[in-house]
Amino acid sequence: MTKTATIKALLATTALLGPLPALAQGAPPASPSASMVGDPEDQQEETLEAAQPGAADPQDRIEISGPGASRDDDDPIIIRGTYIPSPVRATPEVVSVLSAEDIARTGDGDIASALERVTGLSVVGGRFVYVRGLGERYSSALLNGAPLPSPEPLRRVVPLDLFPTSVIASTVVQKTYSANYPGEFGGGVINLTTRSAPEEGFFSVGGGVGFDSETSLNLGYTYYGGSTDFLGYDDGKRALPANLKAAFASGNRITPGENFSLEDIQNLTASLDNASTNLIQTTYDVPVNWSGDLGAGQTFEIGAADLGVILVGGISNSWRTRQGKREFGVALGDVNAPDAELFAQQSFDFVSTQNRVVVNGMASTTLSLDDQKVRLVGVYIRDALKEAQVKLGENLEAIAPVDPAVPTLQQGATSYFERELYDGQVVGEFEFGDFNLDLRGSYAKSRRDAPYERAYSYVYSDEFEDYVNDLRSPGNSATLSFSELDDELWFGAVDLAWYLPVDMPVTLSAGYAYSDNSREAIRRDFDFFPQAALPDYIAQQRIDYLLSDYNVYTSDIILRESTGGLGSAAYEANLETQGAYGMLEVEPTNDILLNIGVRYEDGSQSVTPQTLFGETPSAATTLERDYWLPAGTLTWNFADDMQFRLGASKTIARPQFRELAPQPFVDYESGRTFFGSQFLTDSEILNLDARYEWYFDRDQIFSLAGFFKEIDNPIESAATNIGSFSITSFANAPKARLYGAEVELRKYFPFYDMGLESGFLGDRRIAVITNYTYTNSELVVGEDDTTISFVSQPSETLASSIFNDGAPLTGQSEHLVNLQLGLENEERLSQQTFLLTYASDRVTARGPNGTPDYVETPGVNLDFVWREGFGIGSKELELKGEVRNILGTDYEEIQTLGDSELLIQTYERGTSYSLSASLTF
Repeated sequence: MTKTATIKALLATTALLGPLPALAQGAPPASPSASMVGDPEDQQEETLEAAQPGAADPQDRIEISGPGASRDDDDPIIIRGTYIPSPVRATPEVVSVLSAEDIARTGDGDIASALERVTGLSVVGGRFVYVRGLGERYSSALLNGAPLPSPEPLRRVVPLDLFPTSVIASTVVQKTYSANYPGEFGGGVINLTTRSAPEEGFFSVGGGVGFDSETSLNLGYTYYGGSTDFLGYDDGKRALPANLKAAFASGNRITPGENFSLEDIQNLTASLDNASTNLIQTTYDVPVNWSGDLGAGQTFEIGAADLGVILVGGISNSWRTRQGKREFGVALGDVNAPDAELFAQQSFDFVSTQNRVVVNGMASTTLSLDDQKVRLVGVYIRDALKEAQVKLGENLEAIAPVDPAVPTLQQGATSYFERELYDGQVVGEFEFGDFNLDLRGSYAKSRRDAPYERAYSYVYSDEFEDYVNDLRSPGNSATLSFSELDDELWFGAVDLAWYLPVDMPVTLSAGYAYSDNSREAIRRDFDFFPQAALPDYIAQQRIDYLLSDYNVYTSDIILRESTGGLGSAAYEANLETQGAYGMLEVEPTNDILLNIGVRYEDGSQSVTPQTLFGETPSAATTLERDYWLPAGTLTWNFADDMQFRLGASKTIARPQFRELAPQPFVDYESGRTFFGSQFLTDSEILNLDARYEWYFDRDQIFSLAGFFKEIDNPIESAATNIGSFSITSFANAPKARLYGAEVELRKYFPFYDMGLESGFLGDRRIAVITNYTYTNSELVVGEDDTTISFVSQPSETLASSIFNDGAPLTGQSEHLVNLQLGLENEERLSQQTFLLTYASDRVTARGPNGTPDYVETPGVNLDFVWREGFGIGSKELELKGEVRNILGTDYEEIQTLGDSELLIQTYERGTSYSLSASLTF
């Protein structure tokens, strides 16, 4: 059956079952004691204990929709665990739950920022979540239990900063593997649940403004672009001209010759949008940030059923200027020699101004009838980033300095990146007595379009005492690129749970999941080249004059396609997986819960380079593997408020499409060029976990956890210098080990317990929420271990020539600290919270040619969030004030060798301030 037929069959099954939806919580199966089998006196005891003070209040329940057949928390369950929150006691796995209230307290605007507060999690680049020191490749993100495609060329994982917190009801991070989840599981899985049926109807409107000390009303650089850029949509200015579109469609390289005359290419060159996408301008009043959102929801009674509808939409427009330094270089002499030092081949001061506009919308319809639920969800997110960047400095490999007092090179770049995500889902959660059935189907598509990526370089002339660009000499250039990426994902799953009618609570569950993820990517690179030397007076012109129509025709400046020199201009990729699992959950005694299962997963992954101009393409890469992935967790609930968990499992991590694709790509954040390796293979992971949890009072916890992972063939980045050109590629290291510990505390100190029962502090409490994670990782590289690198491919080379034995994994910080210290009112909305995060140094990339690794220093970040609620008649007004990065911690990424260092990338981050208001009717 084709993927389309498979999904359609699943959706048809959902439709035939009708509006029978299930489970308000949608959580994984609860303890089998919920089946209420066994002695009637035990059942009565369960009911009484569940009703004791400290039991989960229905109002405090957290909505969760994830893989696996579900169980309703309305049942009076749990002989022990009276104080343990429902989402935690409903699953035997080690989880961290981020509720809507947790998110609101921190004031974070997107899920990536909110997850940084969770134990064991760190966020790299403000977008990608690392779980327990393992990079985003070892984690997966799900939306209502369904996987998501990514609009990122460098990753198959969706960046979580795309998701505004306004559309999310809860986020669950599961850190121990269970067989109902996909097999790609290393650090953990992050499951986002969207908002569904509201308990009460509402209409809300909100807006806010923000100020950044390094950006707002300060010096910045920008370019015109289009008249609707401030809305996040291009007005057509960047659309391909008709003749260029036809040239692309012809399948021929755009260069003078048999297919294109000089006149044809001159006409193509003149048809390009020039000044509005090329001319960088200085501004001393970069706009302030602003945002707005709308939301509405209502639940309607339709006979015996309830129909809940939620509509949410928003837009945010933010600016960010970063001023700093970028250096790249080599080691002089043997890197192992005592006197070895780093020498900067490239050293630039840069200023970058980015304007980011995020538009989002979500529509959710939920039909509920008794214990049945059907949910339809549609999500749309658009993220547009407009950037202008200028650089001054030296590239000693390309051109020698003329005047030591004057920077040799003056460079500029403009870009516009459009990322979009469309996701449509249907979820059915059903209960039929002792049987639970979950059906999930989704279609999602993400795209990334980067029209008119432009860059140019001028060289200082001592003769003219000015910067010149003749478009021919070393350091003189102007380039243009167009790229597109489309990522499509079909998904369907069925999960069934049977609560056996036996004396001992036993649940059997099984399921099947199918996904088909396909990607198409293409990039066309050009430079501007004059057919003869340019006159000096033209070479001195600014970039929009230099590339004007007049010069194109009078000086024979033409567009020359350079794609095809390094790698493939395009590729197609696909990952098709089928997974089936069986699980047994048994409660042999009132305080022991055992969950064991195994997943069989078959995966077929391919990356096929595409030829555009008739050349012989690189060979396709195909990885076809199947795995048996066992998992087991033992939970000992030895007291009403305590439990202990042990977990063990085997999982995998596959190479990402971009890592396999032989195509160069420049990351706009770091300025580095990445290139895939067709010789990567899957990583296999052994996971061991243990956690003690003490819920000593309502919503209060102390937990202590330990974990160990062994990874065979971990994929690590590896840089290579080719002259002044640095390329970052990927290779399999032989082995890696990772271990660590987590401790978490959530404690409230009411002032009335301190004798202050009246006055300002009488109804307030101090909130202390803190966690610490220690992680240690190391690569294990033997003397005879081999790998295939970008330089050696397709031949093997000694792994020790690329990786250092004992080096930490990329992206892993040894220490992570989060602290929330706040004052909050227990009777109404009034919260004042300081938020501190600390991450110790972490490796961002392996150093090129055997030099030391690049190391990032995240440091300490301190924020303050004030939330205040007011009643205005029947309306609710919430005001929120935020101060971010109070300490002004800067960004630093450095390479160090002996007493020498290179500033790979450094810039000042500044402090930001924002004020927002939301009115709910």
